[in-house]
Amino acid sequence: MKAVKLHGVHSPFVFDLYQQVILHDGSYYSFSQIEAVRQEMLSDYSAIEVTDFGAGSKKINYTTRQISDIARTSLKPAKYGQLLFRLVNRFRPNYVFELGTSLGITTAYMASAARNAALYTFEGCPTIAKVARGNFSFLDLTNITQITGNLDETLQPQLEQIPQLDFAFFDGNHRYEPTMRYFTQCLAKAHEGSVFVMDDIYWSAEMKRAWKEIKQHPAVCQTIDLYFVGLVFFRTTQPKEHFTLFY
Repeated sequence: MKAVKLHGVHSPFVFDLYQQVILHDGSYYSFSQIEAVRQEMLSDYSAIEVTDFGAGSKKINYTTRQISDIARTSLKPAKYGQLLFRLVNRFRPNYVFELGTSLGITTAYMASAARNAALYTFEGCPTIAKVARGNFSFLDLTNITQITGNLDETLQPQLEQIPQLDFAFFDGNHRYEPTMRYFTQCLAKAHEGSVFVMDDIYWSAEMKRAWKEIKQHPAVCQTIDLYFVGLVFFRTTQPKEHFTLFY
């Protein structure tokens, strides 16, 4: 209800990003391949044991799940996977973190957009990580490093291994406290040109609270609220502004 379209954007940086990247509806070479993998996952009725360290699913709350159910309830729609592709393609990061691999569809979109970047993807469940690994191999994505285990234990050690964090997609936990903790940890490696993407910012009251506090954080300079995801920038050369845009 609060979202505006292009005519309501007065920041040149945000105007250009909105017009050239967010609203871009063209197809790239890898989209059809990745979506074919998604369709395979949606048609895979084999069952796996699932370990969930996050807030869990609103629709599925048992530990043995069919891959098709995980694909149906956990994977981001193509629209948002392709938005991540375009963002990575635009900002050309060298180091990318994804907090929450799931079956690897969003991972594949980001890795395809920057094949020379080092992409680290974190997944708590070993069986889900194994399925994602098979998808990466099928798509011939060799720039992905998988880290399996509880993010509370795996995130900080990996952050210490990289010089900077250029791009991060937060989809690993949908509770307030872990979201803010992971954000703060990653913030220590952010820089002027870093881009953070927060998933499901209105998923729950806790996520709404986290998004509100992230916007108010003194290190955050600009945000773009696209309702299902929020974009966070640290561009100190521009005014501190917050945008709610139609997408």
